[in-house]
Amino acid sequence: MKLNIIGEPGESNISTNEVDKNAMGGTELMKYALYDKLPEHVLSQFQIVPSRFRGIEKGKIPLYWVHDLAQDPEMQHLKDKGWEKFNNIICVSHWQRQQVQDFLGVPSSKLTVLQNAIEPIPEHEKPDPKECVNIIYHTTPHRGLELLVPVMDWIEEQMPDINWHLDVYSSFGIYGWEDRDKPYEGLFKKIKDHPKMTYHGHVPNEEVHKALQKAHIFALPSIWPETSCIALIEAMSAGCICVHSSLAALPETAANWTLMYDHTEDGQEHANRHALTLADAIRLADNDNMKERLNMQKAYVDGYYSWEVRQKQWEVFLTSILSNHGTKSSK
Repeated sequence: MKLNIIGEPGESNISTNEVDKNAMGGTELMKYALYDKLPEHVLSQFQIVPSRFRGIEKGKIPLYWVHDLAQDPEMQHLKDKGWEKFNNIICVSHWQRQQVQDFLGVPSSKLTVLQNAIEPIPEHEKPDPKECVNIIYHTTPHRGLELLVPVMDWIEEQMPDINWHLDVYSSFGIYGWEDRDKPYEGLFKKIKDHPKMTYHGHVPNEEVHKALQKAHIFALPSIWPETSCIALIEAMSAGCICVHSSLAALPETAANWTLMYDHTEDGQEHANRHALTLADAIRLADNDNMKERLNMQKAYVDGYYSWEVRQKQWEVFLTSILSNHGTKSSK
């Protein structure tokens, strides 16, 4: 099939300027949640640096909590034994850990994997998919939105009897980088003008969570190499059928619960694969076996990726470091 792809995948011109102090992207959400949940008497003895390193704080044990790709400019200070300034480097996936080891030369003894975490999406009833199949895209636009829009046009042509709606929650505003939305303004306008699509831009995370409870499918034509993907974890917790490629850490995050297709760098072929897999997901939206599988998917994610579990892992990790340093870990 030939889809009318809007722009070329990966043309987002992502630079490395500072994240706004009010940013609420995945890294920031993880940071605030962790700081809120860890005991102060333990946390106060560490300098935990999430992604952007600017200097060592005296009198504290330095830990580098990386969320970025190993090739990111913000990570290059780890080269040439730059990693030695940290007691440990925490990665959010085993895929990322291997990348940091291979590309930056960080020894495995310095690396620890503590995956991201979420507050599970509450139990809920989905709307009847026979009336409308609700599809959601809730991440920044450079992750594949330019592929998804023409895919939906193809779905409309190929499945004319299916009533569907796409809700798009997508903007660099979550990082305070609204100027980076400019290359996507034409794409956003196409979504706004489409009768079966709604563009919501950047909204509070609580609003996205409510939208996920109404969504049947999370469509992610992933062209950005994720080190984890919180958006995917949340969609799985919400009981959505998740459609995405096998790029980077996505297979590890998805853990065989999702509808995943082989990744390709060819934008046209990627769109084709996503379209065919999304069509399968739409057909399965009202399937009883799929509904049962989604219940099991949610149970897995809510257990493995919950903050209740991850908090305990962080506490064990930090107290073991304090023990090795001969520092008190309790009041």
